[in-house]
Amino acid sequence: MSEFPDLRGNLMHDLHTAVLMREHGVSRKCTCDRDFRHFPFLTIIDPVQQPRGNR
Repeated sequence: MSEFPDLRGNLMHDLHTAVLMREHGVSRKCTCDRDFRHFPFLTIIDPVQQPRGNR
C-alpha cells in the first residue's frame, strides 16, 4: 500500500481488486468506473466510449 498512500474510502475496495488482478497477471479491466485509472499498472477499457475513429 506504500505505492498509494493517499487512497481511502471507496478506493480501498478498488485497490484490493486492482492488486489481486496484478498478482494474477491481469493487466486490463473493462469498466466504466473511472477510479481504476488511479492504478497505472492497469489498462482500463471503457465499454461505453466509442473508439475515436468512429465518431
